[in-house]
Amino acid sequence: MAPGQSPLGFLLDRHAATTVQEALADTRVVLVNGARQCGKSTLVAQLAKESGAAWYSLDGASTLESAKRDPSEFVRAANPMVIDEIQRAPELLLAIKEVVDASYDPGRFLLTGSARVLGLRTVPDTLVGRMETIELWPLSQGEIDQRPDRFVDAVFRDGPEAACQSQETRDGYIARIVRGGFPAAVAREGRRRTRFFESYVADLVNRDVMQLASIERGSQLRQLITLLAGRVGQVINSSNIGSTLGLPRQTVERFLTLLEEVFLIKRIPAWSRGATARATRAPKLAFVDSGIATMLQGHDEASLGRITSNLGGVLESFVSMEIARQLTWANQTVELYHYRTRDQAEVDIVLRNRRDQVVGIEVKASSTASDADFRGLRHLQAKLGDDFLAGFVLYLGQQTLPFGDRLRAVPVAALWQCG
Repeated sequence: MAPGQSPLGFLLDRHAATTVQEALADTRVVLVNGARQCGKSTLVAQLAKESGAAWYSLDGASTLESAKRDPSEFVRAANPMVIDEIQRAPELLLAIKEVVDASYDPGRFLLTGSARVLGLRTVPDTLVGRMETIELWPLSQGEIDQRPDRFVDAVFRDGPEAACQSQETRDGYIARIVRGGFPAAVAREGRRRTRFFESYVADLVNRDVMQLASIERGSQLRQLITLLAGRVGQVINSSNIGSTLGLPRQTVERFLTLLEEVFLIKRIPAWSRGATARATRAPKLAFVDSGIATMLQGHDEASLGRITSNLGGVLESFVSMEIARQLTWANQTVELYHYRTRDQAEVDIVLRNRRDQVVGIEVKASSTASDADFRGLRHLQAKLGDDFLAGFVLYLGQQTLPFGDRLRAVPVAALWQCG
């Protein structure tokens, strides 16, 4: 597929586009980092067309060989320059550093990467102070529906008043979860979509992960991915996972890090205020794309809708990643955590801004909300006092309902319909 084309047959507005344009106006090197086939090349190609930048994709064998043979000459071939899939030749970064140190002109290089490039041990030098990194995730629900996706901004601006009604149904939410956000998956249905997900995971392991590290246990890595899909939305422990798979804890940690670097999973860190010994430190697991998680679980829309399915875990992961997407274009810096104490007080999602103000979110795979659903949020509210801005139970119902001071039950669709 040529740069700038979309598997949907038309281009959707990406919320990150404005952020990239702003970065190019005052920064010498801009890196758009994200999962394969999430739309990086399409977005960057459009921006390159507007600026007249030359396009070089390291997915092409000849281009890659040229880049590796003489990095310094390669990066001087055009100005401005787009280099797609920079992780294939990280040695280019040192040559780019040399070029941009000689000239402070902004927008000199626009890069894309399908792995967290600067985390790779093979990178000879970072571009600290010279490069801005912008993460691009698979399509958000708001991008698919062409809505603004401003729930995070709204909750820190309006607190408990950041709420709305929604006509979305339980079946509608399940359809969104199974579809996920990859443009190629959104364009497909049924078995064709499943085949895309199967091929995506296989290619990710065989191509990208194998490139990033020397993996001697490829079959066990695939077993780990399947096991993780079954534990989505849960606190994860590397030692327990290692015991299940017969792998050393260090190997599991290495695999988890690799899967994060290629944007398959996200580990959500635990939050605590101060050095409290009663808060757990283990991260929670989310899959970057809910469609991949449900495929690995063997679910379709019908089976995920059954009472016995793991809808709760998948829904929590879906919500967490919708919020993670919004954090990349929010008006203020907000960090994503979960909260759990050894006394089992728990809040699924904790959002904290730089003023140490907190919004708590519980996720419930139910069309009704009850007072008991707010137990963890009330615990957090009592702990934080005025720094607790609001607590929301996001559920599958259609109404916003008050449950006390700064506490609301809100439809999940508020994530992309409100704000």
